[in-house]
Amino acid sequence: MKKMEKNIEYTDQSHIYTTSYIRNSKAIGVLWGVFTICFAIINIVVFIQPQWIGDTQDSKGTGYFGLWMRCTVGPAGGPPDCQGKLDDFASLLNTPSKAATILVGLSVVLTLLCVCTMLLFFFFHSSTVFHMAGSMQLLSTLLLLVGVVVFPAGWSAAEIREVCGPTAREYNVGECEIRWAYILAIIGILDAAVLSALAFVLATRHVKLQPDPEPIYGGSVYKGQMNAGFVGDAGSLTGSRKSLNLQPVMLMPHPEHDRFSEYSHHTGRSKNSAYRAHYASSIQNFQL
Repeated sequence: MKKMEKNIEYTDQSHIYTTSYIRNSKAIGVLWGVFTICFAIINIVVFIQPQWIGDTQDSKGTGYFGLWMRCTVGPAGGPPDCQGKLDDFASLLNTPSKAATILVGLSVVLTLLCVCTMLLFFFFHSSTVFHMAGSMQLLSTLLLLVGVVVFPAGWSAAEIREVCGPTAREYNVGECEIRWAYILAIIGILDAAVLSALAFVLATRHVKLQPDPEPIYGGSVYKGQMNAGFVGDAGSLTGSRKSLNLQPVMLMPHPEHDRFSEYSHHTGRSKNSAYRAHYASSIQNFQL
């Protein structure tokens, strides 16, 4: 009996856990989609903005630089003079700047494709979509990481030394400083790495649906119609009254023996008891 109660408790807890897990997985999947869109916006901003490095109060000149665009301001002030075009690679500073531009640009393309794959949830299994999105996010993370590492190799360009001073060289910004776009790119790398790992987790951890119990006595299962306190050898918690085909049984008193008690013996007094006739007539019970 205790074993059956434990099985019931285990089944209920398993059902509650499964329901809670499915609900939480859907919520985490929604958050994953929202942060994936946020990462796409961050990646685009990092790629466009020329605020990777810039001048300080101690700098030789005034200006700021990005992946493919550079802006300088003359001694007389005025609006900045920005140069560099994506459709003209010859206008970029040097080879490291070109390589970083290509790498970060490919990272942006993969991120946008990852956002577009969310539409595939309506047509394919979620596990397949999460695998695809996680792979693209992982590759996008690696491309962005390599682009961030390669970009400082071009700080020895003459245009950068005019603003950051003669001490500026590869991986040494000189008299300039790292600006918000470069820091945002590093944050984007961490964000993409976490999103990629989360996508793979959501793709591999899914609840397997358990099949319905099969009838054990040739009939259909009606769960909950059998009282667990009266389950015997011929029945189980998965069985039912309808599946056992129980027939009504009528109990009749024995005509000659006293059935007043199973643990007492009949005596002359019990045979001559005034209440015996009334008891014999009331013992006719029916068990359905």
